[in-house]
Amino acid sequence: MQFRDLKKQYEVLRNRIDPAVTRVMTDSNYISGRQVSELEEALAEYVGVKHCITCANGTDALSLALEAWNIGPGDAVFVPDFTFFASGETVAFEGATPIFVDILEDTFNMNPESLKKAIATVKAEGKLTPKAVVTVDLFGQPADYDKILPIVKENNLLLLEDGAQGFGGDIRGKRACSFGDIATTSFFPAKPLGCYGDGGAIFTNNDEWAALIKSLRIHGKGEDKYDNVRIGMNSRLDTIQAAVLQVKFEAFKKYELADVNKVAKRYDELLGDFVKTPTVLTGFLSSWAQYSILLKDKAERDLVQARLKEEGIPSMIYYPKGMHSQKAFAELDCVKVDLSVTEGICDRVLALPLHPYMTESDQDKVVDVIKRTVKM
Repeated sequence: MQFRDLKKQYEVLRNRIDPAVTRVMTDSNYISGRQVSELEEALAEYVGVKHCITCANGTDALSLALEAWNIGPGDAVFVPDFTFFASGETVAFEGATPIFVDILEDTFNMNPESLKKAIATVKAEGKLTPKAVVTVDLFGQPADYDKILPIVKENNLLLLEDGAQGFGGDIRGKRACSFGDIATTSFFPAKPLGCYGDGGAIFTNNDEWAALIKSLRIHGKGEDKYDNVRIGMNSRLDTIQAAVLQVKFEAFKKYELADVNKVAKRYDELLGDFVKTPTVLTGFLSSWAQYSILLKDKAERDLVQARLKEEGIPSMIYYPKGMHSQKAFAELDCVKVDLSVTEGICDRVLALPLHPYMTESDQDKVVDVIKRTVKM
């Protein structure tokens, strides 16, 4: 059994993917081919923003956004404690200070009340200047922007939406990657929309930021590639990956997003009486990057994972520790914020196999092992 069955996906799509890749090879236009700009236009239209700028990966996408805002030393950027390392790493890489914020147990997303307290604490201490909030649309569900956006605006902060896991999700029809002043996503292969390598994208309605990011991603390019007007980086999505994404994006829109929601709903129905299943808020749609359950404690979580492994069923722990516990941040002069929900969830969380091509038979095997184990 596969955790995220990319082999099955390729079997289904290979009659379209192979010719698309062959066209790039035949044209020999491997960098900045027409497929890149075509993909950017299609993604911007889907998300509902003016600009989509592709880049080499989701981490670079975050860095480019922060650089466009000139985030740096002395700045405080508020980041959820329970997320992939890149969300805080990129802030620190720019010289700014990540301020870790607790999450909500039901959705795994940023807790608006914890954000309020963190902002107030930073302001009261007076050592750092609050500049931005990085929200993460974790496991596929958008953060609660109805509550977060007013806090951001009230404090005159910028909002960077990390949609690496959330592409395709929405709130009452408004799609993920359209909530932030700038938003980003990742096309890592296992993401809801993934390529066959690395890739990322940045979304914004701001013309000035879009132009700046386009320059920054190609060595600070000016009018041409040998006119370098600022220090930048080399972060482009190559044409082969763009061609693959064009094919996969059509499948994503046509049936994959709907099908993965059907699989997730079936998990809810089969597991709801035995473990804590994920909560999708009313009016929200998740793109289900992960299906993460909560067990009663670490011992039960570890036992369930061991029993699944015995049956040849993969599972993953996203995430084993909060950002504040990472060694890389050990020397960080952290603002003291209550992170108890994150600390508790790290011992209980377990992600199960989930993808649009999952059969009911495979799903039944997963459910059976979990039921037998938690009943013991």
